[in-house]
Amino acid sequence: MLSAGLMFSASNCTNDFEEINQQNNGSPENFLADYTAIVNPLQTLQRNFQANYQIRYNLNADMYSGMFSTATPFAGGKNNLTYNMIDGWNSTIMSEQQSMFNASIIIDNAAKNYYPGVDFTATLAVKKILKIFVASRVSDSHGPVVYSKYEKPNSNGTTDFDSQQDAYNYFISDLTAVIADLQRINSSTQNAEDKSALKRADLVYGGDLAKWAKLANSLKLRLAMRMSYADPVKSKQYSEQALTSSAGLITNNTDNALISVTKHEFSFIIYEWGDCLIGAPLVTYLKGYNDPRLSAYVLPATDAAVSGQYIGIRQGIDLLNGKSTYGGYSQPQAKSANGDYFSGTDGKFKLFTAAETWFLKAEASLRGYSGAGDIQTNYTTGITQSFGEWGKNTNITNYLADNTSIEAPYVDPKNTANNIASGDPQLSTITIAWNTTDSNERKLERIITQKWLSLYPNGPEAWAEQRRTGYPILFKIKQNDSGNLIDTNIMIRRIPYTNSTKNSLFNYAQALQQLGGADNGGTKLWWDKKQ
Repeated sequence: MLSAGLMFSASNCTNDFEEINQQNNGSPENFLADYTAIVNPLQTLQRNFQANYQIRYNLNADMYSGMFSTATPFAGGKNNLTYNMIDGWNSTIMSEQQSMFNASIIIDNAAKNYYPGVDFTATLAVKKILKIFVASRVSDSHGPVVYSKYEKPNSNGTTDFDSQQDAYNYFISDLTAVIADLQRINSSTQNAEDKSALKRADLVYGGDLAKWAKLANSLKLRLAMRMSYADPVKSKQYSEQALTSSAGLITNNTDNALISVTKHEFSFIIYEWGDCLIGAPLVTYLKGYNDPRLSAYVLPATDAAVSGQYIGIRQGIDLLNGKSTYGGYSQPQAKSANGDYFSGTDGKFKLFTAAETWFLKAEASLRGYSGAGDIQTNYTTGITQSFGEWGKNTNITNYLADNTSIEAPYVDPKNTANNIASGDPQLSTITIAWNTTDSNERKLERIITQKWLSLYPNGPEAWAEQRRTGYPILFKIKQNDSGNLIDTNIMIRRIPYTNSTKNSLFNYAQALQQLGGADNGGTKLWWDKKQ
């Protein structure tokens, strides 16, 4: 079952603002008493990170990351998973950006119209961080993105895109500014109204400005490292700024950025609709490594042929009879030390965790960036923090010392044509234990493979890092329905723009020019420069 997607259209900001008014009975007294004119749309912006998740991310980035797969033969088995890009599915990537940016405009209007004279710098800084998370995800899917000019139509009445290169520099600049604002306000005894409004609206940190500054700085490091192959000079500059910033970074699980979303949309997609199962590569790495996170990430299969086993589905295969054949393979789960991320009542949407920071620092150390610290310490701490996130700290010492275990072969008892045997180049030979004598490339594979395991269930970020670095090594699709637009061996590199974008008030012709290649899934993004 597919969730209903939003059609991309002109801004509906006015309608949204009227809806917020109705929610508060249009009463200025209510707005002033509890700041609901700002609180409600800011909470909406946060909750909407998972809106229309199935067609926004699950049936593209999640699957391409290797973490997830499906037994559902959507569109007769020729769909995004076989590189036959379905326009209607992919349109929600930008339409949801528009919806969330409209919530941002509502917050700006509320601050201006209902609370004149009140300084909401901290609240607006948090809003800016959330916008950058949204826009960077859209850019990492499509490439050029509408960001700096979102509310500024050109002389032709259309809105221009930022090239991905320009967008990334805007993201970094804006994050640098909001970090300074959050630090300044956090140390001030003023801005009481601002802090009160944010405390009520914040579904991540409950109004803790110091933690928001850490998150902004950690996001800055993520984006700076993403530029490592495309612009190594600025990548180094921006990364070193983040590594040495007094704001700090998310280095402990107590500071993890998780949005409280009540019912996680994965609870529908997985457990009610049966449309998402676990990806084969995730299981083969976890099983090969004897990784204790396996039982936190994956449910045992219920199919009679593999009952009780952990087994994923390879992406882009002939699903035979679909759910009747593969529906009993392993489902995903996300049972962390602090609860079930996929809960139907108390779910969490993962933005950023401590493990990612330590792996970013490990790669920065590998590249010789100042302030990154010791590479081996960073690497092992990344694993330790990830194990802590998932409540699997038992036997961590043995895991870190394991210098023999490698990714396991893949066996599909329903169709042996899908098997990947030992020695196949689609299987990685990277081990767990740090080895100081390895080449830098081998060290990079080790870092990113463990980073990928720790990112679960953040498929969009995992897919972006796999494209940037080439790691972890993933399985190639068996059935390529792209019409030779996407090379099976190179794998899909981006999501094409959809008809809704081409026919919108956004300047598609300019985006196509900035893309620098054909608008299909085979064209590489700006930061995708590794040879």
